[in-house]
Parts: sequence; C-alpha cells; structure tokens
Amino acid sequence: MTVTLTPYITLEGKANEAIRFYEQAIGAEVLFLSTYGDMPNMPNTFTDEMKELVAHAKLRVGASELMFSDSPGGAAPASGKQVTICITTKDVAQSRRFFDALSEGGQVNIPFSEESFSPGFGDVTDRFGVTFQIYTEIER
Repeated sequence: MTVTLTPYITLEGKANEAIRFYEQAIGAEVLFLSTYGDMPNMPNTFTDEMKELVAHAKLRVGASELMFSDSPGGAAPASGKQVTICITTKDVAQSRRFFDALSEGGQVNIPFSEESFSPGFGDVTDRFGVTFQIYTEIER
C-alpha cells in the first residue's frame, strides 16, 4: 500500500500565478491542472472569470509534490483552510477508511464521493482542527 501526504495550498484566485512563480523560482513541474470550467459537474452559474480558476493542480518539486486550488468563486479560503494535508492513495476503499477514521469526532467539509478528478475524494477537519483532503489518484 502506497500512501503519501502532500501539502495542499488553497489560494484566493491566485493559484495560476503561484504555479507560474514556483515553476520559475523552484523548478516546479506541472503534472496536472484542471480549472473549474473543466469540471463537468460544476454549475453553469460560474462567470467566465470563475471558470478560469484552478480547481485542482499537482506540481512536482524534486522528489516532492504540492497541490493547489483556488477557492470556488475566488473568495478567501475559510480560516484554517489555506494549507491542508492531502492524503493520497490509489485505493478507494483505503481512502474511505482514512476519511471515516478522521471524521470521528471531527467535521465533514465535503462528503466522500466520486468526482471528475478522483474516484474517491473528501475533505474533513479532524477533532484536533487539522483539515485533510482524502484523494484517490486516478490510475493512468
């Protein structure tokens, strides 16, 4: 079983700018980038500007990875949500077990479900106030 912990940075409409900066400053390589406009299950009520915001991006920096997104609508991330820990697995059942365990005594922010970018994803703040995104990587 392979499990990784990745810093996940949520920005206020500046993820694209940050990604370009990290490419230049620290040699980051973009592995994946999807905008809110790319997501088929997002409402059509987004403005053209909102559709350009980053829904999910993954960068490699040396042997490490960083993930990024913009807050939906470009609003400021909720307190405690600018940097979260993303737990990545390649097994939906394992991801679900992590999500359920971290949910005990905590708060579910996004219920665990299949998404266009992941076969199993959820967001939870544990009983200690630490926010985790549980992300099942799509096999490619």
